[in-house]
Amino acid sequence: MKSVVILIVFLLVPLFQIFSADQKKVEIGVVENLGSYVPLDTELIDENGNKFLLKNNLDKPVVINFVYYECPGICSPLLTELASVIGKADLVAGVDYNVFTISMDASEDYNLATSKKQNYLKMMKKQIDPNSWRFLTGDSLSVRRLSDAIGFYYKKEGDEFIHSAALMFIASNGKICRYLYPDFTRRDEFSILPFDFKMAVLEASEGTPTPTIAKVMKFCFSYDPEGKTYVFNLLKVFGGGILLLTVILVVYLSVKPRKEKAENR
Repeated sequence: MKSVVILIVFLLVPLFQIFSADQKKVEIGVVENLGSYVPLDTELIDENGNKFLLKNNLDKPVVINFVYYECPGICSPLLTELASVIGKADLVAGVDYNVFTISMDASEDYNLATSKKQNYLKMMKKQIDPNSWRFLTGDSLSVRRLSDAIGFYYKKEGDEFIHSAALMFIASNGKICRYLYPDFTRRDEFSILPFDFKMAVLEASEGTPTPTIAKVMKFCFSYDPEGKTYVFNLLKVFGGGILLLTVILVVYLSVKPRKEKAENR
């Protein structure tokens, strides 16, 4: 009987693998590869025309987004909202995290990237270190290899690209930690909640020293994959409160008899 069960499992595993592979065959959109790693040897070109090796620029968590600089659609609203949330967030770009905006159009060069970078830095109300937000270009193979590893899929049609909008949060070791999907409003604008942005950066910083308040926030809030946002984890907080009260009670009950004995003497 045991051998029959093993045989059935052996036969079913390939079927599940095929099904899983089909599920991940996405032409346009995002497949969340949480826990996977980006190819650290990816080489791009920065806004100054210099080689930009990914592994040499991951000294802190990174927010990656794929656009193309002459996009007539959602790219400009996305970058405008990204500039806004960088200015609103409590965390500091260049200190707590960096941002890599990467063009999916191989025909775009660093001169165009420089121009776009200057535009978005100027519209920011809060000044940031220019090196904290990089505008990158690269050949189609390098960019596609990186986007595929992250799970961001796009398609070129004519002179344009069909793609979605997402922010990917990468740890300093290249691990993919979180995806955020900006809400698209009726006014053809995007909306990114500063709190969601902050929490995603904190998750990507896991394994590096973080302030105590940040650890408390990560304990109290959990990411809801269906709602694509962070929600207050009532069960975890309630359980933590009960545990804390239990510890206090145990300490009190153990100390009280000793105190009474000391007073009786």
